[in-house]
Amino acid sequence: MQSKSTVADAGAGPGVSLRLHIPDKIEDKIFPNIRDLAERLHFSPTDGRIWLDDSRMILLRTEAFGALRQELIESLGVESARGLLTRMGYLAGSKDAALARKVRPGDNQTNMFMVGPQMHGLEGVVRAEPVRLEIDSATGHFYCEVVWKDSSEDESHISIYGLGSEPACWMQTGYASGYSSAFMGKRILFREVECSSTGAAHCRVIGKPVEEWDDPELDMKYLEAQPLQQRRGVAPGSAPQPASGAPLPAGGGSGGHAVAIGASAGFFGVIHRINRVAGTRATVLLLGESGVGKSMFACEVHSKSPRANKPLIQLNCAAMPEQLMESELFGVDKGAYTGVNESRPGRFEAADGGTIFLDEIACLSLTAQAKLLRVLQSGELEHLGSTRTRKVDVRVVAATNENLKVAVEEGRFRKDLYYRLNVFPILIPPLRERRADIPLLLEKLLRELCQRHGRQVSGVTNRAMQALLTYQWPGNIRELENVLERGIILADEGGAIDIPHVFSVDESPANSTQLGLAELAALTPAMPSLAETTGLGPASGTSIDEWASGVIARQQSTLGQIEDALMQAALKSAHGNISKAASLLGITRAQMDYRTKKLPQPR
Repeated sequence: MQSKSTVADAGAGPGVSLRLHIPDKIEDKIFPNIRDLAERLHFSPTDGRIWLDDSRMILLRTEAFGALRQELIESLGVESARGLLTRMGYLAGSKDAALARKVRPGDNQTNMFMVGPQMHGLEGVVRAEPVRLEIDSATGHFYCEVVWKDSSEDESHISIYGLGSEPACWMQTGYASGYSSAFMGKRILFREVECSSTGAAHCRVIGKPVEEWDDPELDMKYLEAQPLQQRRGVAPGSAPQPASGAPLPAGGGSGGHAVAIGASAGFFGVIHRINRVAGTRATVLLLGESGVGKSMFACEVHSKSPRANKPLIQLNCAAMPEQLMESELFGVDKGAYTGVNESRPGRFEAADGGTIFLDEIACLSLTAQAKLLRVLQSGELEHLGSTRTRKVDVRVVAATNENLKVAVEEGRFRKDLYYRLNVFPILIPPLRERRADIPLLLEKLLRELCQRHGRQVSGVTNRAMQALLTYQWPGNIRELENVLERGIILADEGGAIDIPHVFSVDESPANSTQLGLAELAALTPAMPSLAETTGLGPASGTSIDEWASGVIARQQSTLGQIEDALMQAALKSAHGNISKAASLLGITRAQMDYRTKKLPQPR
């Protein structure tokens, strides 16, 4: 059936427009109109920028993408190249899931979910046609089957390698998995069951929760950051040869230690740095806000090191009384002080051959700092009350949420110890910069917390998920865990967690006295209506249409003048705050910033 198309102008700034063909029907299948997405796409060629909502985009020729794909395959091998492209797609999909809730907040779940397939088309990746879609975020039920037509990824692959035996839509399946996982708040895995790169007429993918697949590990491995193995001449489709002694993939862990999980660019950046340093003896300094998961990343360093089968000893320096700190770290001999009736080894001796993790390192006393410096320099220590020297072989991983340079300047931290610890610093981004990690953390924490409290919940409602993904998380992962623990306790047994279950009254910016939707209103403030911002409407007796007709009839203003006047009025009302002015006009900050630069300067 020939599809009927309309043409939309996506409004791309002064002198620039984008003509989009928007089909009303595709082979008798009715889809939500894509105009709401197209209107968020803006071109600014004079500044060299393209904006989709508040995210910067790029146009890339498929030939250039194909060349990049080929070079990745030829230099890194099929497995590593596939992993990189899959994770790239996963991140893009998780970002677009946030846009779906923003574009169609009051729509049904099916139409809201369709933002993902439609974004695939808008971005020129593939024409996606859902065949079957079952979705219920409250119960966690999800099943999706999609036909992909005219895949740009397959086109690039086939032009270089021809038809093969393995599916080639790596980035696209990563996108579908990332989008659906972020949308549902649990891990969803898409698998390509038919692919045009193998000779099929079209590509076909199926998505469902990871636990419902019989062998999810076959695909999940591509979502885990691993050290790149440089191999030459590996043909597409050939079986990869595992490297001898290769470190464990992200999420490995050992001995029941906490496992770091995530899917954001920030998370993978940290994992790649850990993969680099884990096999060495270098001291690692983990930096970041309180609650970002420094202890989990310390476990990753240990589990991927040659010391993985040796002890990992953890000590929170802030939780240890100063008078006991030295004996706990370095041991104590009998009679060293009152109450010591027998000699005891310290944490360094317990960690001999393995790793010691010193959290809140800035809280160490100056005396303990001096002894720690000696251990780092010479591998030697003395028990408190002893003159006997003991040798230890310990790898130190330290962590702090303080600025150690400031502590050095204030005389609270030794400069020589700072330089000894700062061999390989790793900055862990806060959770608000790793929003793609939230769905994976959500699934893991819900499972653990339900088991801990003997409760069972079916999932998280759509509006609660929106709130969790929008909230700024000043307490990071620790706060997320506390919020979910509260939700599990307050939610009905077997029911879904909703907004009133997760945000308490003290967390509302308005300090609301009731537990309800006030928190969501604070997280996603309602946009003022055009009548409120222009003074038009029933109260004034003039509609926006009547006002516009009058302007045209009198020929008193151009479109550019009206737009400039609105920009200046919004900036004045917002006292020069670009973000607030953008919200008053119902546009993104990026769009407001672009238009502000075009405003005529006062003489």
